[in-house]
Amino acid sequence: MEEKEDKYCVNNVPLHKIRNRNELRVIQAMREVLNELEGYHPSMMDVEDIYALALNLLPPRYVQRGSIVLREEVTDEMLKEKVREAVEVVSTNPKY
Repeated sequence: MEEKEDKYCVNNVPLHKIRNRNELRVIQAMREVLNELEGYHPSMMDVEDIYALALNLLPPRYVQRGSIVLREEVTDEMLKEKVREAVEVVSTNPKY
């Protein structure tokens, strides 16, 4: 089985540290939005689905070490809106 570093390496250049800038921001938005929803207790799979769907609903913002972010195009409110959309989809169409 390949090591993580090998899977994310091209021409001996490691790429595993390039991340979607929205990942941690979506996690924070999920915490806030899910705390707002009384009576909704998502399963582990639901949380994963909400996270993946919310990220897919947003434009990707990939950065690598040393990146300079001049302007944030995705607002906190947009993040919460997409998380709410993802919660609606997942809660009404669970995959189990």
